[in-house]
Amino acid sequence: MAGSGEQEALVGNKQVIFKDFVSGFPKESDMFVTTGSVKLKLPEGSRAVLVKNLYLSCDPYMRALMKPQDANYGSVFTSYTPGSPVSGFGVAKVLESGHPDIKEGDLVWGVTTWEEYSVIKAPETLIKIQHTDVPLSYYTGILGMPGMTAYAGFYEVCSPKKGEYVYVSSAAGAVGQLVGQLAKLTGCYVVGSAGSKEKVDLLKNKFGFDEAFNYKEEHDLNAALKRYFPEGIDIYFENVGGKMLDAVLLNMRIHGRIAVCGMISQYNIDKPEGVSNLMNIVYKRVRVEGFVVFDYLQQYSKFLDTLISYIKDGKITYVEDIAEGLESGPAALVGLFSGRNVGKQVVTVSLE
Repeated sequence: MAGSGEQEALVGNKQVIFKDFVSGFPKESDMFVTTGSVKLKLPEGSRAVLVKNLYLSCDPYMRALMKPQDANYGSVFTSYTPGSPVSGFGVAKVLESGHPDIKEGDLVWGVTTWEEYSVIKAPETLIKIQHTDVPLSYYTGILGMPGMTAYAGFYEVCSPKKGEYVYVSSAAGAVGQLVGQLAKLTGCYVVGSAGSKEKVDLLKNKFGFDEAFNYKEEHDLNAALKRYFPEGIDIYFENVGGKMLDAVLLNMRIHGRIAVCGMISQYNIDKPEGVSNLMNIVYKRVRVEGFVVFDYLQQYSKFLDTLISYIKDGKITYVEDIAEGLESGPAALVGLFSGRNVGKQVVTVSLE
């Protein structure tokens, strides 16, 4: 029989559990919310970190983790385990630490699990939050993994020059909204596409894109791109893939660059769409480069200093779509794939 002290140390721990591997579009029913229990005390000698989760990030890459391990992405991702909590990037407060560089009371961001309290067994992957004069939720987005993705993809992969023509697909999302603003700060002409009038208005009126269009209203993407880029595209920040990429290839300029960040149109189909216009890469000497943010984390300090300065000076603006409570997590995550969110999708776990 457990002693009373052990009983007192156990607290309820609400969790979002992943049911089983998914085919096609994910559904809310592919996850469920339950309440387990956790002891708010690390085992003696543990080097793990016990945290209280504050904000959780919904990101398109999480769809890849909902299917069995694939050799093509296994070097980057590890699939979810059916019956275990969903995992992803989040912001948390440290309750207890066995790691010498992390202390009780620290605020951190990094990979955590979708529950109220988590034990993080690889705390060296966590990044301590030094700037708390901006919303903590920003570390799920503009100051976290999506922001670093935009920064590295645009500056390191695209090598932009003032006056170049830039196209961003899925431009109202967490990554795209920042890429467009960084391009404007560089002195580029920027066009973005999104899936609703509300998002198109955001791109033009809040994020400062030169032009934006609703791809769902365009019957001919090639014609749409020619309308907005009569002289062609120097830089394409790729978030969509499929028919959009095929149309872009017809409109690239000589020595153009394509940074392949993601292909959300392909995540929920069993047989990916083919791309027909690949010879344009040869004719126009286009450089196409895929990248993952983990390759650029050594630049995080430089990125953070730059973005904090831009935010405080009002040069960058940012939109979040915040869902309250873990119970709203499955709907928020699934909504990414139908474009339900406007801006960066965040789930609030606790405000303490």
